[in-house]
Amino acid sequence: MIEARATLMYQEAAEAPITVARMLEANAERTTQLARQLRDQPPAIMLTCARGSSDHAATYAKYLIETRTGVPVASAAPSTASVYGVAPKLGRALCLAISQSGASPDLLASVDAAAAAGAMIVALVNVADSPLARRADWLLPLHAGTERSVAATKSYIASLAGLLQLVSAWTGDGDVSPLPGLLEQSWACDWSPLAESLRDARGLYVLGRGLGLGIAQEAALKFKETCGLHAEAFSVAEVRHGPMALVGPDFPLLIFRQPDEAAEGIDALAAECAARGAPVFLAGAELPGVTCLPTIAADAAMTPLCQIQSFYRAAAELSVARGFDPDRPPHLAKVTETV
Repeated sequence: MIEARATLMYQEAAEAPITVARMLEANAERTTQLARQLRDQPPAIMLTCARGSSDHAATYAKYLIETRTGVPVASAAPSTASVYGVAPKLGRALCLAISQSGASPDLLASVDAAAAAGAMIVALVNVADSPLARRADWLLPLHAGTERSVAATKSYIASLAGLLQLVSAWTGDGDVSPLPGLLEQSWACDWSPLAESLRDARGLYVLGRGLGLGIAQEAALKFKETCGLHAEAFSVAEVRHGPMALVGPDFPLLIFRQPDEAAEGIDALAAECAARGAPVFLAGAELPGVTCLPTIAADAAMTPLCQIQSFYRAAAELSVARGFDPDRPPHLAKVTETV
């Protein structure tokens, strides 16, 4: 059996700190210029366009931008343009496209439709000479380098970091320079209780709220993609509307918590699920009856990046423990091009 440390997923996730440091430095001047334009001419609305892990980064963008700037953010349905051929009515909008490859036809169709409607295109993309990159009014390369594992890790964290760098420059609030060091510390966090407990699991919920919802979505995808484990992601608020019926002794939950206004509600939900006898793993706090997963102390916007970094290491270890190769999930390819 392969060892987790020998997998590309493990090795590439471990590169996230140096990847983020490289990206923050390379994009600093360009981000400052774009932020100045956003302050001078703020968009009336922002539209995100992404698929898969990049769409989970877009969820983080939604909460980060809406809570920090007040500009509403909506997610584009790519098939509206690529399948139905409908042009959006955007007005003074900004289209934020996030992608690793920058090559999927439906993503490009959505960006083209947004541009034709007058939207400014900002692209965060790892392949800097991709079709998406060439369409962008403002290109913010992720600088993650080649990612060979099918499971995206360092490019996802670079997407989150790029979004945080942009919004911090836009609002003039927050220093992103500590982020590479925080990610380095997060990689060393011991989440082995999670991997050990889920070795024989059949399914679970992954929960978050606000800034943490995007990484809950990402973690659920990685459970399915690399561990053959069915996982569903929900908002801590949304899980009470029906999904709570499944929670009990045989149904685990992984809950992400960041230190902000959502923390009290997250704690209450974690305690309630633990009281029902469910195995609850909580990242970011200690509660009675709950397994605490250690999280490096950081502000609310950086905490999700730190937590998903710790999670990636645990996911690689769980994948191998369950008899999978996280680098070669069945039926999947590194670049997915949908229409």
